[in-house]
Amino acid sequence: MGEREAVAAARTALTVRRRPPASAGAAVLVLHGGREHGREPARSWHPAALRMRPVLRAALAATDRRDVLLGEVRFRYRGWNATADPVADTVRALDELRALAGELPVILVGHSMGGRAALRAAADPSVRAVVALAPWCPPGEPVDHLRGTRVVVLHGDRDRVTDPGESARYVRRARRAQARAGLVLVRGGDHAMLRRGGDWHRATASVVAQLLRFGPTLTGLAGEACASEDPLRW
Repeated sequence: MGEREAVAAARTALTVRRRPPASAGAAVLVLHGGREHGREPARSWHPAALRMRPVLRAALAATDRRDVLLGEVRFRYRGWNATADPVADTVRALDELRALAGELPVILVGHSMGGRAALRAAADPSVRAVVALAPWCPPGEPVDHLRGTRVVVLHGDRDRVTDPGESARYVRRARRAQARAGLVLVRGGDHAMLRRGGDWHRATASVVAQLLRFGPTLTGLAGEACASEDPLRW
């Protein structure tokens, strides 16, 4: 391991952006995107990380609960790489969260590569729900571990980087594995969530707020998406 890799490996995987004044009752963690390959360190000023800041602010504004901890998962590398490094980092962040705040129900909100990592990391029993934004869902992604997990996928219908059709197929497979899964299409949305950015943030905030408010029962936007095989358009 080189010096740069050693420094990356030594970093904490969890950055807390908001800690409740009293004990936390739930946590929302965001996971940024990346590349298929890339061993250079991921930095907080990279565009992939910066585009998750308004998502985090939207999640904060969407709930009146004061017991929700908000944080970011810090990936060591910019790439997924053959060893699924972002998944390992997410698992490490969940362990750090447990050490910090005890056992909490967790919602993971991931974009692109981070969406794929969030869906994989849902095997952790603390993860109760995943909100995947324009996720990278290649054929054959595992879904059996999602049984009973709430999964809402948001995908722009003009995405040219990851395929909304693959997201739809992933959701169908997850439903067959008895996940509570649904798909929301952002009309006119692109991969970077810049086109129709306000719609992306409102839709994400709405889903996160409902997951926090209703627990195991999804209603409204997320519930309608999860109850139908057809995608709901935002």
